[in-house]
Amino acid sequence: MVARVRETLKNRCERLEGKTHGAQPPRHNKEPGGGAGTAQRRHPATQQVIQRVLKGLYAITPDLEDTDSLLKRVEAVLRGGAALLQYRNKTASYELKRTQAAALLELCKAYAVPFIINDHVSLCVELDADGVHLGQSDVGIAAARQRLGARKIIGASCYDRLDLVAHAQAQGATYIALGACFDSKTKPAATRVSLDLFGRAKRFGLPVVAIGGITPHNAAKVIEAGADAIAVIGALFDAPEPERAAQTFTHLFVHRPDHDLT
Repeated sequence: MVARVRETLKNRCERLEGKTHGAQPPRHNKEPGGGAGTAQRRHPATQQVIQRVLKGLYAITPDLEDTDSLLKRVEAVLRGGAALLQYRNKTASYELKRTQAAALLELCKAYAVPFIINDHVSLCVELDADGVHLGQSDVGIAAARQRLGARKIIGASCYDRLDLVAHAQAQGATYIALGACFDSKTKPAATRVSLDLFGRAKRFGLPVVAIGGITPHNAAKVIEAGADAIAVIGALFDAPEPERAAQTFTHLFVHRPDHDLT
């Protein structure tokens, strides 16, 4: 699969380079608010679809420069049942981010999993990814929605604050994330949230993602508290067998009647 993605990526990069140098790209049918070929994408971001899709394991990539290694680990996690994938690399150059994101997008297409890009609205537009995830220091939600259109997924970090949840809803976010739920190696200084916040956030009507220090040993606590999805980095990609780790997380949702993973 990775080799096939590499070939597809090569062709895609050639098309992107053609656009950069003034060549005319192939024309596609467009829908309002969507990128090229939106009508044929896997998961248009209608609220009904998002309520169904944004449940389960939300995998977030680690900072890796080795693209082949990243693709192999991500494919293992997708085989293990991840429901969404977010590309997050805080140390890479823009060119590396572009290369890795393009390759991961093709991989996610093969597994029919929505592909989200952390922070970079422009990269989401360039690649026609499924959406973005934004923190408070990133571009505003309303501005991102205006640029991306109605059908793209926009996630918003709300930390431990219901006022940010209300703001995210009003500005057009598709889902919100709360955390850190537990001590996190990725963000060791992050504020810890009380798990009862998940129940209180439900009144805003958006899917709620739990993030921060989530492992197979504590994930059930946030699911029981009301999280629709759990965002995981280290406990997935640092695991000896990422596929098995993903299966373990996914299994926590399988027997819950309010979490339809089909």
